[in-house]
Amino acid sequence: MPPTAAIDAAHWPYPRWIAHRGAGRLAPENTLAAFRLGHAHGYRMFECDVRLSADGTPFLLHDDTLDRTTDGHGPAAALDWDELSRLDAGGWHSAQFRGERLPGLQSLIRFCRIEDCALNVELKPAPGTEYETGRVVARMLEREWRGRLPPLLSSFRLEALQGARAGAPSLPRALLVSSPFPDCLRLVQEQGCVALVAGHEHITPLFVEQVRAAGLALLSYTVNDEAEARRLLRLGLQGLITDCVDRFGPGIHAA
Repeated sequence: MPPTAAIDAAHWPYPRWIAHRGAGRLAPENTLAAFRLGHAHGYRMFECDVRLSADGTPFLLHDDTLDRTTDGHGPAAALDWDELSRLDAGGWHSAQFRGERLPGLQSLIRFCRIEDCALNVELKPAPGTEYETGRVVARMLEREWRGRLPPLLSSFRLEALQGARAGAPSLPRALLVSSPFPDCLRLVQEQGCVALVAGHEHITPLFVEQVRAAGLALLSYTVNDEAEARRLLRLGLQGLITDCVDRFGPGIHAA
C-alpha cells in the first residue's frame, strides 16, 4: 500500500472525475449495480458511503435510517449485517433493480480490484460511533485493498478521520465541508489530511489559491452542471464528484 506521504496535490494520482455513489441517479445508489453502471460509462473512480452494522460490519448506505433506499425501516445501526444483507436496496429506485442488495464493503473492494478502479470512501458514522467507524473501515481497507491506488477516506466528522488515522495511518484522508469555514485548512493539516472536499458553489479562485498554498488537493461535490464543471476544471481542482455519469465523460477537461 503506497504511503500517505507519497500522495499530495502536486502528485495527485487519482482520476479527476469521480462517480457519486456508483452511478449517481441512474441506478440505486451505493449498490453494486450502480458501480457496474458507472464503470460501463467509463468511470474508474467511485465515491461511496460506508457505515457499521450493529455487529461491526462495514457496509454501504448513505442515510442513518433504512427507509429511503431499502425496504427496511428505522436506524441502520440497530441491525446486524445478516439482517441488513437481506434487504431490498433496489426496488425503491425502479422495478429494473428490485432485489438488489446492500453491499458489504468487502464486495465493493472485490469489484474495484477486478475492474482496477479507485475509491473515495466517505465515512458515515451513526451518532456515537464516529471514531470506531473510521478505525474499523480503515483497518479493513488496509488489510484487503489490492488496488494500484490506495482508497481515499473522507468524512465531515473529525472523530471519524481520527479513527481512520489510528486504524490505518498510511491511508490518505480528506476533510469534507459543505462550505469553507475559518481554520478549515488548519484543521485539515492538523489531521494529517491530504485533501479538502467542498461543495462546488462555495469554491472561489481565492479559496483555490489558499488550498494550493497549504499544499493540499481540492475536490468538489456534487458537480452536475456543465458550465460549473468547466469553471472548476479551469480553476485546477484535482477531483469532481458527479451524479451525471451519462453526461460527463470522465476524460473531459477544461475548455
